[in-house]
Amino acid sequence: MQSEPEPGTGPLAGLKVIDLTTSYAGPTAAMYLADLGADVIKVERPGTGDDARWWGPPFVESRSAWFASANRNKRSVAIDLRKPSGLATLRTLISTADVFIENLNPAKLRSAKIDPATLREECPRLVYCAISGFGLTGPDRALPGYDLVAQARSGLMSVTGAAGGTPQRVSTALSDIVTGMCAALAISAAVVRQREHGVGELIDMSLLDCDLALMAPRIAAYVAGAPEPAPSGGTDSVLAVYQTFSAADRELAVAIGNDAMWVRFCEAIGLHHLARDDKLTDNEGRRSHRSTIVDVVGARLRERPAADWLTVLADAQVPCSLVQGLSEVIVDPQVAARGSLLSVPGTDGRLTSVHSPFRLASIPQPRNDPSPERAAHTVEVLREHGFSEAEIDQLVISGAVETAAHQRAGR
Repeated sequence: MQSEPEPGTGPLAGLKVIDLTTSYAGPTAAMYLADLGADVIKVERPGTGDDARWWGPPFVESRSAWFASANRNKRSVAIDLRKPSGLATLRTLISTADVFIENLNPAKLRSAKIDPATLREECPRLVYCAISGFGLTGPDRALPGYDLVAQARSGLMSVTGAAGGTPQRVSTALSDIVTGMCAALAISAAVVRQREHGVGELIDMSLLDCDLALMAPRIAAYVAGAPEPAPSGGTDSVLAVYQTFSAADRELAVAIGNDAMWVRFCEAIGLHHLARDDKLTDNEGRRSHRSTIVDVVGARLRERPAADWLTVLADAQVPCSLVQGLSEVIVDPQVAARGSLLSVPGTDGRLTSVHSPFRLASIPQPRNDPSPERAAHTVEVLREHGFSEAEIDQLVISGAVETAAHQRAGR
């Protein structure tokens, strides 16, 4: 009989991950693996480190809030891959790793001999995850890609924004975060087979593919004959009523997902004639009369404050919410009860990251080590990989690696 995991260790305890990524998608993927118990070694450039270290303001004591939000629970090693001894050091780390994640230019990978083909031949059990803008294949595989570009090319921007307005970017790093989540899922699946059969995998993740996945229902509807969609504000393309309304004091989101819910909604807000209207009994009918419904419902909801309607609709089991600003989100009782915001240790609450979206019984308290200072763990990690003190000193002197001590000394 298999034993239960030790409380708090997480299902990926014992997994070694080399994270050679910058910006946001790759670091997010690696952070989620760390949240699940993996030992994530973040490899950074000496002198500058991850690009996201400089994304700001805001900075808290020179620490970027963006960087802190995607790099908890990791150890940082600074290696100069332009130097042969630095590249050799990285290859030593990879040789004992279970997972390698990178988001570098394919030409740089090949010149350094850390491309998928080379490493998978040398380390057949390695799970290699390549993250890029457009993937490892296709005519645009070598093009750089960022969140904005992926949102634009996938069609996501074309359906986002106010009705009748211009397309808008979803105002968060959506492509990066979803790509990080999907990468962590694929890596975890590959690790299951790795642990059972000792074989590796090549995982090809792109921002464009992940945004296309987000667009799956819109693409399916368009190919099936629906008109090409355009920005429509908070209104859903299929469901009616599924949008925001103005109450007497502020915006309220109401999501009617089925016919029975529609009847409960109408009865709850006192529009009994709509509940009994045969033309509105199914979603197709409600879509056909959407403009009339919206006018009538909107007029009723404007009669009372949003808080009143929240109570009424909660009693009727109709999904709804205030359209909250972040000043409200961070003090939301449900957010607090779930422990969804993690104060970064040592910052007196001035830096916060967000709990990974999964909760596991084997991790009753989430791992919450602060994002590492650049090169903070170089010596520690090299010692673990068999480097002698003399070898470490030589690497530092040559500039192949950076340590925290030499960083502080300005060398």
